[in-house]
Amino acid sequence: MDSLKLIILLFFLSSCAKTSYLIEQGFGQMSLLSKAKWNDKVLADEKIKESDKEKIRKIQLYKTWFYKFWERDETRIYSKTTFLEGEAVTWLVIASPFNEVKALKECFPIMGCFPYLGFFKKESALEYIEEHKKKSNYVYMRPVYAYSTLGYFTDTILSSFFYYEDFDLSELIFHELFHTIFFVEDEVELNENLANYFGKELALEYFKLNKLEVDKYHKKLNTQVELNKRVADLVKSYNEHLKTSQITSKNQADEELSNFLEKKFRPEVKKSCEKLKIEEKFCYPLKREWNNASFAAYLTYENKLEKIETLRERKNLDLRAFFNYIQSKYEEYEKSSQKEDFSSFLFSELDITK
Repeated sequence: MDSLKLIILLFFLSSCAKTSYLIEQGFGQMSLLSKAKWNDKVLADEKIKESDKEKIRKIQLYKTWFYKFWERDETRIYSKTTFLEGEAVTWLVIASPFNEVKALKECFPIMGCFPYLGFFKKESALEYIEEHKKKSNYVYMRPVYAYSTLGYFTDTILSSFFYYEDFDLSELIFHELFHTIFFVEDEVELNENLANYFGKELALEYFKLNKLEVDKYHKKLNTQVELNKRVADLVKSYNEHLKTSQITSKNQADEELSNFLEKKFRPEVKKSCEKLKIEEKFCYPLKREWNNASFAAYLTYENKLEKIETLRERKNLDLRAFFNYIQSKYEEYEKSSQKEDFSSFLFSELDITK
């Protein structure tokens, strides 16, 4: 389905409140595609910086290696390059009620529901934020440097990719390409965590790090997972507190949040970083601004990494076999009469499901 047909279809299937958003996003995506140039032409253009060309060549290598690794035919993804006017390609916004840590979902025909919205125009993102503020919701916004359209469009290389060093760039590309071979509708949290996990592991495979380097990387990663788990536990406990506090106004919520951050969250996080031997300047949860929406965003992107790692360890599988296992479980899930989501189905045998 081409860009224009998709926009028209979404226009007729959507409510009036969402039509303008879909049209703006559709034309934003079309703008990216219209500005894209075939990679061979970019590489032959003397006006393009050699450092940018080198990034494109590396991305092409990562892509070829990725599909060869999974024994899949290459797609046309990343066959073109789009140079952006700014550093970020979109702006992601998550909203949450003042009395609960929960990402408010936005649902669309065909595409399903998402716990966030992305905006090509920062001004539109800020307008959306103001709408939620009027409803007394908390909001969180961050720049996005890469994303996948999940096959609705042929994704291009974005100039925002060029800010990444080689290892991180490969991880980014493998993350986005993973979405092209596995995606579960309406389960953003699981999709992002799986892409995060496989992106990291594929980067290790690609660069053929020796055992000492891999062990060092996994030690650092496990330390990060431990910190993430502690942050997630604190957020969940705060959410349980909110549910029983009978908070009726945003002012009350602001006070509760401030007390939690100063008396519980930051002291506990600092203690965890000290225990894990993470220098305070690298103890990232102390650097971020937090509210219900940023807490919800954190849980969306970090909550299941530990479960994925534990599941692979339990099964004692190499990376290919582990992916095949997840695929087989998904096929089993689709054939079953399960009412739970696939994430719960996948992790049902683990003690850490909850």
